[in-house]
Amino acid sequence: MKYRTILMFGAPGSGKGTHGKILGAIPGFFHCSCGEVFRSLSPDKPLGKIFVSYSSRGQLVPDELTIKLWKKYTHALTAAGQLDPKRNTLVLDGLPRNVHQARMLAKFLDVIAVFNLCSANFENLVKRLQRRALKDNRLDDANLDVIRARLKTYERETKPVLNYYGKKIIRRINTDGTPTETFAKIIR
Repeated sequence: MKYRTILMFGAPGSGKGTHGKILGAIPGFFHCSCGEVFRSLSPDKPLGKIFVSYSSRGQLVPDELTIKLWKKYTHALTAAGQLDPKRNTLVLDGLPRNVHQARMLAKFLDVIAVFNLCSANFENLVKRLQRRALKDNRLDDANLDVIRARLKTYERETKPVLNYYGKKIIRRINTDGTPTETFAKIIR
């Protein structure tokens, strides 16, 4: 069985996690953040060490490890009755990060929409990431060089995923307004 899925998509700092959490709080939706799954790993364990070594440089964790961790996490949620593929729409943010991952996930996901969160202002993204670094103790978001590297990685590796899913299911949402204005666009 595949998970009916909405992908929260966009550059780092575009609001994927913020709006994914809000959407996931609505009955019938379940939010899953790949970044939160990785950050929940113990930095003393092998997979946690791998995550820290990549994220501290603004790079992506290798695809096979990422998908393996996501499958283990979602299957555990399903087995525990927290995520019901028949009743819930999965709101997924931070995954897939590249076309290879999208292909690997095709047998698990029935993607019904991609919410492409966009900001025309680079400074907005940087400010959001730096605020998040302070608020959530995410040190990888505080360093401007790491932010630039993450944004380049997004442009080079992640943005092409939009072509994989095609224009029919993509909804472009400008996030330069307030969070309330942005979420109203998502709901529409």
